[in-house]
Amino acid sequence: MSEAFLATAHATSTTLSPSRSEVVGFDLEGRPVHWFVDGWTFKRSLASEVFGRRSVAGARQRWRVEQGEAERLFGRALEVARLATGGAVAVAGGPHELGERLDRILAWTPTLLLAERERFLRHYQPVAILPPDQYQAVVLQASFGCSWNRCTFCTFYQDRPFRIRQPADFVEHVAGVKELLGAAAAGRSSIFLADGNALVLANSKLRPFFEAASAAFPGRPFNAFVDVFSGEKKGSEKWRELRELGLERVAIGVETGHDELLGWLNKPGSAAEAAEFITCLKAAGLGVSVILMVGAGGERFAEAHMADSLALLERLPIGQGDLVYLSPFVQHPGSAYAERAAAAGIAPLGEEAAQAQYRALAAGARERVGAAKVALYHIDEFVY
Repeated sequence: MSEAFLATAHATSTTLSPSRSEVVGFDLEGRPVHWFVDGWTFKRSLASEVFGRRSVAGARQRWRVEQGEAERLFGRALEVARLATGGAVAVAGGPHELGERLDRILAWTPTLLLAERERFLRHYQPVAILPPDQYQAVVLQASFGCSWNRCTFCTFYQDRPFRIRQPADFVEHVAGVKELLGAAAAGRSSIFLADGNALVLANSKLRPFFEAASAAFPGRPFNAFVDVFSGEKKGSEKWRELRELGLERVAIGVETGHDELLGWLNKPGSAAEAAEFITCLKAAGLGVSVILMVGAGGERFAEAHMADSLALLERLPIGQGDLVYLSPFVQHPGSAYAERAAAAGIAPLGEEAAQAQYRALAAGARERVGAAKVALYHIDEFVY
C-alpha cells in the first residue's frame, strides 16, 4: 500500500510530504525554505544559498550546496508541488487555501529562485550571524560591522569598517526588505537590529530606526547584540527607554567568566563588569541572552574558564525568559586567535574534551540559572 501524500497549510508556511522520507517546506511567497530527504536536511537562505546538514556516526556535517545541486533541489521541490495538484492528498488546512498556495509555489522556476540572490543583495549586505532564537527574525541593518572589531577569535566583521546607516537610507532599506519578504514576513515574528553592535548609538539616534521598523513591521519586538564594553555606558533608564520603544531582548557575547582569558581574547571588560551590566539590563525589564564559548582558550585555560564561567552565571539575576547559549568555539585559520595560540603553544581541546566541557558547563549552568533556558549554539549552522 502506497503512503499518503500529506499537505499542510500552516499559518505561516506550507509543508508537502509525498512520503515519510521526504518533506518540503515553503514560505507564503511559495519559495522552498527547507527539505528533509532520506535523513538529509537542507535549508535555503533568503539569498537562495542552500546548505546541507547530516549526522554521520554522531558527528554533524554541514556544507554549502553547489549551484547545480541547489537548482536540482529547487526543481524537485516544485515537482513535489506539481504532484500535490494531481493526486490523492490528505490535507490539513482548507483545500481551497492549499490550492492558492500551490499556485503561488508553481509560479516559481529554479531559475527564478536562483535569481533571488540578486534581489537579496540589492537590499542587504551579508548578514554575518544571529542568535539562534532570532534565525526567523526580520533582520534590519541599522549598522554595519562591529564598533570594537578587535577580538582575536572573531572574523565576522573583519572586512567591514563600523558605520551607522543614515535614517533616510534605513527607511529605504526597510522598504526593500519588506518587498523582498513579501507575504513570508508573516513567518517572522520579531525584528533583529543588526549588525554586531547597533545599540552602541545614543537613544536619540536609535529612535528613528525603531520607529521606521515598527511602522513597516508592526507588533514585532526588537532584539539586538551588544557587548559589555559598549552597553554599560547606558544606565538602566536609557535601557528602559529602549524597552518602551520595543526592545525585548539583548544578546551579549560574554564568552567566559575568566578575566585572564578575556584579556587573551582581546575582549574588553571583566566578569564583574558583565555581571553589573546584565543586572542593569534586567533592572530595565529586558530579557538577555548570555553567550559563552565552549573550548575557548584550549587546554591552558580549560579549568579556569569553566569554573569562572559557572561562578559568573551564579551571580546573574536571570530566570524565566532568559537564555544561556553555549557555543562550541571555532578556530578560524588565519585569525589573530590562531596565530596567538600557535605562538603561545596553546593546544585546542580535542573533540572528547570539548564535549566533556560542554556537558559540564550545561549541567552547571542549569543548576545556577533557575528557569532560564540553556541551549547549544552552533554558529556554523546559521542560515538567514
